[in-house]
Amino acid sequence: MIKIKNKNLEISLHLLIWLVLFFLPAAFTIGSATDWSGIFRHFWLQLVFLAIIFYVNNFVLVKWLFDGKKIWFYVSNAALLIFLIFIKSQIFEWLEPQKPRMFGRRPPDGIRYFFDFLIYLIPVAFSIAINASKRMKKAEEMKIEADNIKLQSELKHLKYQLQPHFFFNSLNNIYSLIDFDSEKAKQSVHSLSKLMRHLLYKTDVDKISLSEEVEFLNKYIDLMSVRLNDKTKVYTNFPTSIPNLEIAPLLFISIVENAFKHGVSATQHSDISFKMEIIEDEIHFTASNSNFPKTDTDKSGSGIGVENLQKRLNLLYPEKHEFHSCLNDGMYIAEVKLKTK
Repeated sequence: MIKIKNKNLEISLHLLIWLVLFFLPAAFTIGSATDWSGIFRHFWLQLVFLAIIFYVNNFVLVKWLFDGKKIWFYVSNAALLIFLIFIKSQIFEWLEPQKPRMFGRRPPDGIRYFFDFLIYLIPVAFSIAINASKRMKKAEEMKIEADNIKLQSELKHLKYQLQPHFFFNSLNNIYSLIDFDSEKAKQSVHSLSKLMRHLLYKTDVDKISLSEEVEFLNKYIDLMSVRLNDKTKVYTNFPTSIPNLEIAPLLFISIVENAFKHGVSATQHSDISFKMEIIEDEIHFTASNSNFPKTDTDKSGSGIGVENLQKRLNLLYPEKHEFHSCLNDGMYIAEVKLKTK
């Protein structure tokens, strides 16, 4: 439908240009005696030949040029231009036989033919320029389409990479409960099933509501808090009234996972806190946790979470996000600022 509209617009534009050129000489002679015969010989006839050259090149000859048939393009154009110059000269000889002029002699035929040839090169150049711009636009559209396909493929890869990572971390958490608290382990499996239902039915879309994302985060935090001892305190500060905003699914889960992975100690007091603020259409999400870095021998997680988040933010929200992380007085702080519009 869009292509048909563009084609109709192009045809209308061509008609408008030729109509303006056709009536232009008549417009300049309004109010004076109009020499219609002279206008036909010196303007309209030339206009017809220019149109023939333009459309023959636009629809046929220029395609040979871009398809690598340059010799055919040059030879055909030279033959076309010489033929039209010959036809024009014959018409002029028929309509306007040579007469002696008051101011000098008539220019030599060779000079007139040369200037006609130069004039007839103008529509050739225009048709080349128009076709070149169309090809450039088409190439740009194809590049944009290819980039979009690549972007969607990469986003799907990151999403599918994130879900097993999330599932793996959750199973590790449940596994640690089985030996010393089987009841909590059962509860955790039930909670995990709810989270997996969210992953299956809510994340296979480009965006979900912010309220659904916050609900998912709360459930995951509850699941991860089950195995914690009294030495670890978890604080959440999420808005109770959430505006009708949409974001990409699973956008903050990597930071939350990272906080539980590196912010818990079996022997030392530790704090983990999550905070979300919404300022108009901008979301500020902050996670802070006591810093207990994992050793190289600790395999509880693949370490791809934050890296995955940074890639997704770059792809989904270019120039609309900020991501910062730092150590401050023994606390690791990660912050995401995100513009949803």
